Amino acid sequence: MFSVDVSSRESLPRWVEYSLPLLTVVAALGVSAIPLAWLGVSPLQSYREIFVSNPTNIRGIANILVTTVPLFLAGLAVYLPLRAGLWNIGAEGQLFVGAIVGSAIALNLSWPAYALLPAMFLFAGIAGGLYGAIPGYLRAKHNVNEIISSLMLTFTATTFAGYLLRGPMQGEGGQSATEQLPTAARLPTVGHPRLHVGVVALVIVAVLGYLLLNRTRLGYEITLIGANPASAVQSGISKYKTYVLVFVIGGSLAGLAGIIEIAGVHGRLFEEFSPEYGFTAIAVALLGRNGVFQVLLAALFFGVITAGGTTIAVTQNVPTAIINVIVALTILFLLTAEFIKDHRLTISFDRSSGTGDRGMEEVS
Repeated sequence: MFSVDVSSRESLPRWVEYSLPLLTVVAALGVSAIPLAWLGVSPLQSYREIFVSNPTNIRGIANILVTTVPLFLAGLAVYLPLRAGLWNIGAEGQLFVGAIVGSAIALNLSWPAYALLPAMFLFAGIAGGLYGAIPGYLRAKHNVNEIISSLMLTFTATTFAGYLLRGPMQGEGGQSATEQLPTAARLPTVGHPRLHVGVVALVIVAVLGYLLLNRTRLGYEITLIGANPASAVQSGISKYKTYVLVFVIGGSLAGLAGIIEIAGVHGRLFEEFSPEYGFTAIAVALLGRNGVFQVLLAALFFGVITAGGTTIAVTQNVPTAIINVIVALTILFLLTAEFIKDHRLTISFDRSSGTGDRGMEEVS
């Protein structure tokens, strides 16, 4: 017989804490090798193409960077509330809202590029921020679970997008998509036809995010609220303001991710323009939860997987769903790692001898 006892862990060696994300990735890739092998594909060959061949040619690099942009912005949309102890599961919905509003402006204003592009980004960010403010307000004012409200709002946004693309915003041809955006509303490319200038957002937003969280009063308040809400409130920090602000800022970043994807990659809004970037952003935020630049590295990692997964889908006839498998396993192992960081498992084995004597062994 054995029993399992769960107790709080008082401390964890720093090297273990910082090595857990890497071990998580290795474990996820190791388990993901099982469905690859089951499909009759060599996992080593697939991983070699994803992590070596694809990132070492110009087209692969362009695809990785372009994919990393929405993953990073949406990842920060999840990460900022996470720093305050909240879960923003609605980055996908906020991303859709930003894409809808930005596309509507692009299709209805005949402005030159120097005025149209800033207007698209500005109003897409505002729309995403306002949409993100809803679960933040409900959590701060009425203590409504932000996980449920933000997730439900995601379904609302994606369903509303489907209605618009079959009705008021539908382009000619009967497809569930808008007309092509005008040239003035498209992001210029540099170095490669797929590499748009929106990739500079990776550097700009990373620096601004780092400064916000580490060099401003608001960043201090966000961190303290997340670490110890009771102590933060006693010190005069407004939980209401902080909760709403992290969702507004996060929603704005997700909204920007949406319009950058439309203006930089697709050129028109359609229902499947986002391969669930907002949900992959949860794994990005968890993997990079030690800081903004770590979130950037996590987004780059998933950018490599996403771009490489698209490549092996063509070259090795692997279903693109394998990307979702890797993401899901990464989240699973990340949550397991978080549990291990905070708790200690003690397994006790009871052994009975023939004379009735009992012994016990413990394994922690």
